[in-house]
Amino acid sequence: MEKPFRYYLRVRYGECDAQRVVFNARYGDYVDLATTEFMGALGLRGVIINGELDYQLVRQTLEWKAPARFDQVLEICVYAKHLGNTSFGLMTEFRVADAEAVIATADTTYVLVDANTLVKKPLPADLRAALAKGAPGKIVDHAGYLQK
Repeated sequence: MEKPFRYYLRVRYGECDAQRVVFNARYGDYVDLATTEFMGALGLRGVIINGELDYQLVRQTLEWKAPARFDQVLEICVYAKHLGNTSFGLMTEFRVADAEAVIATADTTYVLVDANTLVKKPLPADLRAALAKGAPGKIVDHAGYLQK
């Protein structure tokens, strides 16, 4: 089975706390970056940028299993977990690149909204299909990790 969408980023010094590990609040930032790239991999970058598609975070649960540290490259996998009437859930799994162990997960629920009124609206069929299919095998590498 092909791996789900993967996003690679390198942990920067300023993202770490006094314990020299990634500060817990940074994981929310990482989820946001990975979700944006996931949506782009689904072919939705244009409609997000021009405002035709808008969604808001309504719930996020993070679970940490092991630390990430300065200068490590993280492999962040994103895939749809739930598709509702107006909401969708994405699962984000964090690994140190080339390691099997999941070091953290984020279960995030978004609600689709009208960009002008911010009123909830139903998931259109094309968005539902794109999220259900995901972006298996697609990779965005902002760490330069795969060019080594």
